[in-house]
Amino acid sequence: MVAISNVSPLISLIAGILILVMPRLLNYIVALYLIVIGLLGLFGGHLR
Repeated sequence: MVAISNVSPLISLIAGILILVMPRLLNYIVALYLIVIGLLGLFGGHLR
């Protein structure tokens, strides 16, 4: 659970910067962010 809480803000920060630089990537960044957070939520505790 600690790893998820550390990764989520970092992903959010990178996504926010990319959206500011290239607004056309908004759809892809949001989709990838949701997929990554969903996978971390589902499998984050089961990887060990």
